[in-house]
Amino acid sequence: MSHDATSSGDSPFRSEPGARDAAPQFVLPLVVRIERAAPPARTDALETSARAVLTILSDARSLGEGEWAEAMRDWQDARIRKVVRRARGAEWRRAEGLPGITVTGKSAEVRVFPPVPLDGWPKELAKLQVSGTDLDDPEPPADAGPSAPVLWLNPELDMSAGKTMAQTGHAAQLAWWELSDTERAAWRDAGFPLAVRTADPVRWGELTSGGLPLVRDAGFTEIAPGSCTVVADHPALRRTPRV
Repeated sequence: MSHDATSSGDSPFRSEPGARDAAPQFVLPLVVRIERAAPPARTDALETSARAVLTILSDARSLGEGEWAEAMRDWQDARIRKVVRRARGAEWRRAEGLPGITVTGKSAEVRVFPPVPLDGWPKELAKLQVSGTDLDDPEPPADAGPSAPVLWLNPELDMSAGKTMAQTGHAAQLAWWELSDTERAAWRDAGFPLAVRTADPVRWGELTSGGLPLVRDAGFTEIAPGSCTVVADHPALRRTPRV
């Protein structure tokens, strides 16, 4: 499932064509392990994909002169595309053989890879299916604690699990960009705790008008362009006034 997101201004998260659209386009691949006999719970997959994005953003190989740094810069300089594909069995083992990071949740495993050109996927990943990432929660997730970062989903949208995984990744990235270096380090050192929950309609209205990072989908698949999909409600962003 391929997505990018938008926000206002000259940003990689925007709907209007801009100068960055003329640059080579890169995509961040995410692969979720979905074995027939033991698929992951939906919410755990959403949370794990968000943590996977944060993990690669903060990895030493993505920073400075690290081996992934140039690809990460090229990717973040254009539209922030993410593609979620599924794998099982031998497919998953082949994906694990490529450079990347596997992040494990309670039941979910998501492997994130350094960005690749939009038309230059490794053959091991290009073969993987995009569809078939519909997942369920065996029981409703518990309420998120008041101190936990929460990625709130729009209650009015019906998105596939694959698309929603990309959207929670976008939201986590927006929150990361808004945090100070100290706040980022604290979140990383704690293991990137976060929750993904669906907001009730009243709460959604409050969240979207509160100045928190908000993902607007570019509308390539499933939903209309400009749809608000996720709000990133990190406690540090609630406490600290942002310009």
